Amino acid sequence: MNTSIDIFEFLTPKKTTHYLNADSTIRQAIEKFDHHKFSVVSVIDKGGKFVSTISEGDILRYIKNTARFDITLAENVCIGEIERYRPYAAVGLCASMKDIFSAVLDQNFVPVVDDRGVFSGIIKRRTVLNYLIRNSGVEL
Repeated sequence: MNTSIDIFEFLTPKKTTHYLNADSTIRQAIEKFDHHKFSVVSVIDKGGKFVSTISEGDILRYIKNTARFDITLAENVCIGEIERYRPYAAVGLCASMKDIFSAVLDQNFVPVVDDRGVFSGIIKRRTVLNYLIRNSGVEL
């Protein structure tokens, strides 16, 4: 198997991914999860830098731990106030195959950032698995 890769071969660019702004509300996050059937989404700041990821579970834990939670609160609480249980780690544009493969073992996707920390897109687990299958000689 080829040990050097062009990360752009794997990258789904930012413009074709879905993400949340750091100042998005819980309601906006829930609507994005519901509409796109996601369980985890990248979060970026106003400057386009990758902040973290947020999951449905993070939001559910927040709701569970908030007395008298209602839709009004969901419209007024920023997702930045929610504790992250297991945020996804990002990799840089020069990441090695080992870094990418290690990340997809635990994550559905890998956020990718440039050398300034600006969100560039994601690498999907499916893309990595397809690459490995194509290069393994195994026919499905």
